[in-house]
Amino acid sequence: MPAPTVDVMLPFFGDPYLLRRAVRSVQRQDRAGWRLTVVDDGYPDDTIEPWFAGLGDDRIRYRRNPQRLGAQGNNRYCIEHVELEYFVMMGADDLMLPHYLDTVLALHDRWPDAAVVQPGVSVMDDRDQAARPLADRVKALLSPSGSGPREVAGEDLAVSLLRGNWLYNPSLCWRTASVRGVTMPESSDVFDLALPLQVVAEGGSMVVDDHVCFRYRRHRTSDSGSGAAAGNRFAEERRFFAAEADRMAARGWHRAARAARVHVSSRLNAAVQVPGALLRRDPGALRALGTHLLTR
Repeated sequence: MPAPTVDVMLPFFGDPYLLRRAVRSVQRQDRAGWRLTVVDDGYPDDTIEPWFAGLGDDRIRYRRNPQRLGAQGNNRYCIEHVELEYFVMMGADDLMLPHYLDTVLALHDRWPDAAVVQPGVSVMDDRDQAARPLADRVKALLSPSGSGPREVAGEDLAVSLLRGNWLYNPSLCWRTASVRGVTMPESSDVFDLALPLQVVAEGGSMVVDDHVCFRYRRHRTSDSGSGAAAGNRFAEERRFFAAEADRMAARGWHRAARAARVHVSSRLNAAVQVPGALLRRDPGALRALGTHLLTR
């Protein structure tokens, strides 16, 4: 068996059934040369560790954090413990199609200097049915134009990400060297955008492809849950975009700085929350949403 070249890191705190399916999808890869590390952030289920012990697959490592790190802490732990040439930060409820690793590694071979590959992704709902909710229709509109595999980089890439994060982070395959020395963002609310932007700002390029090889799960979320979290989430997003505007301006990327200041998709997300806050008669949420919509 060839030596592994891809670390599949899987931070977990969620549904054990979906976790098992995610693990099985890695095991079914057409390509060998992977290693899977599951980092359990203390999910209260005593069947998980025995299940991994019974797999008898020495390519799979199961670790349980002695104390909960939280989503961001567990993400950070996973990235800090990557060792191989490439890595994937897979979601514990997502699925790799059998040709996923073949696809992303072939693209890395074709563009050996690229920092990361974004392959084609299909979206499914809680019942594994194909789904295309508003968030994913917007992502499709914001993603780089063109078809087939193409490389994108520099200010154009930063502008497109700052207008709206069209990435599906659990499907990304990173070249490990591209994130060495990059400061990990502090907030889990912006982690999925902050890390790619830092890599892009330091000269990293991205290969984007349309060929679907990964299934991303979009869970239903309640309006009330979204509204309750709106204040903290959007305040953090404003701080993030303000800092990005300054950083992009310092690089001379003035279009990117303007996109950060406007942060149009983040404002649209706040606007979508307003009807629910009105129905709940939630003045705190309405103030937070209004501030986010109107503040530059």
